[in-house]
Amino acid sequence: MTDKTTRERIIALIRREVVPAIGCTEPMAVALCTARATEVLGCVPDSITALLSANILKNAMGVGIPGTGMIGLPIAIALGSLIGKSAYGLEVLKDLTPQSLEEGKRYLKEKCIDIKLKDNISEKLYIEMTCRAGESHATVIIAGSHTNVVYVEKDGKVELDTRCAAAGESESADIRLNMELVHEFATTAPLDEIRFILETREYNMKAAREALKGNYGHNLGKTIDRPLSQGILGHSIFSHIIARTASACDARMGGAMIPVMSNSGSGNQGICATNPVAVYAKENENTEEELIRALTLSHLTAIYIKQSLGKLSALCGCVVASIGSSCGITYLMGGDYRQICWAVKNMIANLTGMICDGAKPSCSLKICSGVSTAILSALLAMEGKCVSSAEGIIDDCVDRSIRNLTSIGADAMRVTDDMVLNIMTHKGC
Repeated sequence: MTDKTTRERIIALIRREVVPAIGCTEPMAVALCTARATEVLGCVPDSITALLSANILKNAMGVGIPGTGMIGLPIAIALGSLIGKSAYGLEVLKDLTPQSLEEGKRYLKEKCIDIKLKDNISEKLYIEMTCRAGESHATVIIAGSHTNVVYVEKDGKVELDTRCAAAGESESADIRLNMELVHEFATTAPLDEIRFILETREYNMKAAREALKGNYGHNLGKTIDRPLSQGILGHSIFSHIIARTASACDARMGGAMIPVMSNSGSGNQGICATNPVAVYAKENENTEEELIRALTLSHLTAIYIKQSLGKLSALCGCVVASIGSSCGITYLMGGDYRQICWAVKNMIANLTGMICDGAKPSCSLKICSGVSTAILSALLAMEGKCVSSAEGIIDDCVDRSIRNLTSIGADAMRVTDDMVLNIMTHKGC
């Protein structure tokens, strides 16, 4: 069993990375930064300037903002200023009402919101909001992670500045994971210490159920439940996993006012790491302990991979979260550590290279691709089949295989990231 100090550090890491969020986390982080800047200013601003990294822009351009029926950053910024509360974190807009939505729409017509790309920064997650009223102004910067405020200034007086130290301190504070430690912790930690992970099932399966009450995004989850799909896929564990995962994503990307439990700053990653495992455990009649350990394994695997990939990248986050869910499902099938590592390698051999072209309703399609591969990879692993080191980027060592994946996603695909943003911002030109 992992020693107590190590367990405490891992639990603290999970609790920080697995948190509730309403809507896509990138526009919510922008709304959060706006809310904090407005609070510092002390009044509703006359004008707001947003300077954002390319990855924030990419992930916020085409996604629905919960409860508004609108997409994109302007309404998120307006509402962040009018009704946002920074104390709510990524649930910053949960006080939204029909009346405040109308106020937000009026604000867009009457006030100035200027959204620009922040030049010459290496940080992929960077949000700089400046709110002005009369002769006064306030600037707040979030960087590194979706709720990490690193700079606060009002009228030239700096109240907080941890920009230089933040990255190094965060890095040193986190326990550095590896696959063996992830597995050991998930499978041996005292149950009472990790029972909180069941909250991910409560949040994300509820989101899947709520999605069926409306028409969100591309209705992929509903489509899989319809007669034509049932004639092809049947009433199977496989089809149920795909439908419940896609439904939650449909709702979240479609702007439903439904909170989900995120993972590493992404609600879709939280859904993808949770729902496949929860559905499989229910239909396979696994015990509650097995479910708790499988969910812990899934979420912690995703957190581990993101440690070297980064919060935002050109690699679709569903690749990371689906690797986690494949590990969880393999465990629920009775797989041991060796078979779980095989599932990871099978996943990397298949999904590496799937691009992230922003948060949007069609993310549910990518999630389905990821979850389908997760199930297939688990099945192959249980049959003793694993992509070997003679094939592609797979290494004999599972951790080196993961590093190969994240090196491609974080480094090799930087040009891809630039090209994707260029395409997204120049359509029809």
